[in-house]
Amino acid sequence: MTDDVLLVHGGNPLEGEIQIRGAKNLVPKAMVAALLGQGPSRLRNVPDIRDVKVVRGLLQLHGVTVRTGDEDGELILDPSHVESANVADIDAHAGSSRIPILFCGPLLHRLGHAFIPGLGGCDIGGRPVDFHFEVLRQFGATIEKHPQGTYLVATQRLRGTKIELPYPSVGATEQVLLTAVLAEGVTELRNAAIEPEIVDLICVLQKMGAIISLGTDRTILVTGVDELDGYTHRALPDRLEAASWACAALATKGDIYVRGAEQIPMMTFLNTFRKVGGAYEIDDEGIRFWHPGGELKAIALETDVHPGFQTDWQQPLVVALTQATGLSIVHETVYESRLGFTGALNQMGAHIQLYSECLGGTPCRFGARNFMHSAVVSGPSKLVGGELVIPDLRGGFSYLIAALAAEGTSTVHGIDLINRGYENFMDKLRDLGAHIELPAAAEVAEVQLTA
Repeated sequence: MTDDVLLVHGGNPLEGEIQIRGAKNLVPKAMVAALLGQGPSRLRNVPDIRDVKVVRGLLQLHGVTVRTGDEDGELILDPSHVESANVADIDAHAGSSRIPILFCGPLLHRLGHAFIPGLGGCDIGGRPVDFHFEVLRQFGATIEKHPQGTYLVATQRLRGTKIELPYPSVGATEQVLLTAVLAEGVTELRNAAIEPEIVDLICVLQKMGAIISLGTDRTILVTGVDELDGYTHRALPDRLEAASWACAALATKGDIYVRGAEQIPMMTFLNTFRKVGGAYEIDDEGIRFWHPGGELKAIALETDVHPGFQTDWQQPLVVALTQATGLSIVHETVYESRLGFTGALNQMGAHIQLYSECLGGTPCRFGARNFMHSAVVSGPSKLVGGELVIPDLRGGFSYLIAALAAEGTSTVHGIDLINRGYENFMDKLRDLGAHIELPAAAEVAEVQLTA
């Protein structure tokens, strides 16, 4: 398919302004939360991305009315008539997203049963769903696994429970929150994820009538209530997309104003960006990121759960580090396979060596398991265009950055995957002066030139 391939002519700085909207890691979850309410919900600052379309489709299959509001990027979700969906229709969404697993708790509360198809998502390491199902068992659900998916049944009201996560997983924390708010009694969740998107989801649920307290020690207490109402909420901006554009400015020696970006959720990234040698300026409307000239600096970096350096920031920053002087060390502690994208960068001229050892201050979960989860990046390297096949969402955008920073033309395959989390990314690239084109358009131009 030509519309899934992009030709990128690199070597020019990205300059200009782009707008980001609500966070991919919050908006679909807030849409699922609307299932829990007795009345309609109004969600603002919604990006036009594929994960939103998947969740919208699943909600509509279950009888939720979803329509656009008067404001651009506004959705109104009315769950007044929630109903069971056809298994075949649900299964049509299998493999397109991992969000369906979060429908379990709300559907058990509203219908007493749920069906979850096989799950998709980016191949960046283990994200087992068995723990989600074990959590739901602790709430009182009965679970049966079948070849086409998983059936869940609640014969009576779910009950609050005590849960301690072995790792502060974002998905598992979301699962507990969306289930505990209507469960009978108190749920105590220890070692919870506390990312800004989690806190924003808690804000959504609190607006609906939930009683949730967030402790300083990663403990969340949820006192179940009998009923929730709808909400009106403006989603927090996507700090992960903002950082991707910041890295694009750095790698291409450009200057990008990211309208909508906010300082507080990005504090850890901003510190690292400055250490590398990038410059930024914050105002009330967004953040300007630029390469100030001179050499970029090599750094030592470890990813971690919030408030550490986010794993989703790592891949685009690695591209920028190929242009830094010296040896940068990157220790990925969240997803064991997230550094696999660097092989293609080496083919473009980067010098990146992967190691199974923990090249960081603290040993992580992967150190003794032979995963190539640490990297040494030697730079600066002259990148040249090449053939790139997008492996995952953040790795895909990172390939675009590399192609834009490289000399010559790159052919990037699988760009549709980027639509999962980057709204109108091709239009934004063009607005920043990027020279990109679909192969069909290139062929037409060539015919015209020949004529």
